[in-house]
Amino acid sequence: MRIGIFGGSFDPIHIGHAMIASFLAQSGHVDEVWLMVSRRNPLKDDAEASESRRLQMAELTAGSLRGVKVSDFEMSLPSPSYTYDTLKALKNAFPDHEFKIIIGSDSFLNFNNWKNAGKIRDEFGVLVYPRPAFPLPSLSPEGFEFIEGMPVCGVSSTFLREKLRQGWNMNYFLPEAVADFISKNKLYQ
Repeated sequence: MRIGIFGGSFDPIHIGHAMIASFLAQSGHVDEVWLMVSRRNPLKDDAEASESRRLQMAELTAGSLRGVKVSDFEMSLPSPSYTYDTLKALKNAFPDHEFKIIIGSDSFLNFNNWKNAGKIRDEFGVLVYPRPAFPLPSLSPEGFEFIEGMPVCGVSSTFLREKLRQGWNMNYFLPEAVADFISKNKLYQ
């Protein structure tokens, strides 16, 4: 089975994440997409919502998406867990699966700065989806697969946290169950 690993802090998970995961799960590029909720991105500040709450929000989102699952696998690994380490551990735990990492075209531009970037590309492969202001190049280099025809969504978790702190109603930017969860648990206030 070919699994696309869509990792992130998902703090909070939003409609853009859901669109990407749903599109890829149905596109034929992978058999399933696993939302890999990270403990902490070594390139970002600590997450604002706890690990368990971010996992719950991801579960609420994945529950309505065909071919999308949530994984807390990376949270069991030593921190920080870099992408290559996570992919190797996944391959050891699930030897019958083929894993591909999913990244945005903005991350593609600095992919060579990632730890073990060449090994990720050569041993696993990278699926690249378009991001606003970062169009996909016309040719994909060896080890990269560009996802054409996917709608681009400019929503970000940073934007949502800021607006939620300001008291904005962000219901159409978040899956309904996630918006309810955030409100009920008074997150991002």
